[in-house]
Amino acid sequence: MTPLEFFARELRQAREAAGMSQAQLATEIVGYSPSFVAMVETSRRVPKPDFAERCDRVLETRGILSRLADDLVCRGMPPEWLGKWLQIEGAATSLLSYQPLLVPGLLQIEPYAREVIATSGRPFDVDDQVEARLARQRILAVDSRPMLVVVLDEGVLRRPVGGPQVMHDQVVHLLDAARRPEVVIQIVPLEAGAYSGLAGPFVIADFGGREVVYVDNALSGDVVEHSPDVATMKRLWESLRAEALPTKQSIELMAKVAETWT
Repeated sequence: MTPLEFFARELRQAREAAGMSQAQLATEIVGYSPSFVAMVETSRRVPKPDFAERCDRVLETRGILSRLADDLVCRGMPPEWLGKWLQIEGAATSLLSYQPLLVPGLLQIEPYAREVIATSGRPFDVDDQVEARLARQRILAVDSRPMLVVVLDEGVLRRPVGGPQVMHDQVVHLLDAARRPEVVIQIVPLEAGAYSGLAGPFVIADFGGREVVYVDNALSGDVVEHSPDVATMKRLWESLRAEALPTKQSIELMAKVAETWT
């Protein structure tokens, strides 16, 4: 059970013990919808401190939920580990990842990951979160590793994260990864101008013949399982690949960019 799932269980049990439905709880705490309560109870949303405090007051849980939200959820986990995603990622047979701003966590080198985490503005222990992020990459080294297809905006290669040496090493790492048979990296060139992918990053995972989507934002990450929404994101993915350069040209572009960082 992840910390987020533990909080969800405690909230659900406290609400049921009080004889309240999710809609009734939302009405009592004011400012949050029944759908938000439902998403917290199913580990799909991170409980904000204000939400936990209001639930404590209404459910008379003596501050337990606030302490759990602070100690287990808010401080303990990076966004990509929230809820179900870690288990899904580990069980996936394929991962389709799009990033307009940063190298995906599964392909970040240690200095790059450290700079990203240290400047995130989130109250994480940097060393712990760097270790956690690099640990996720083990799924690419096992015999049952997934097929990883990554589409990156060219701006990701040119954004100076950590300085020239870090960027050189990071782009070289991408080149090495792209030469592996189970990894495909394609670049959307800057001349593509505005395109649909600028709305934000996401990952589509296929496991057991079922697809789910992970959508990241500044506060948390959400696992999207609703079939119509997954279908919408799959169509978006196909449009992004249409904008991207073919694999060979993408590798050539990455090699050229790596030289600019030396």
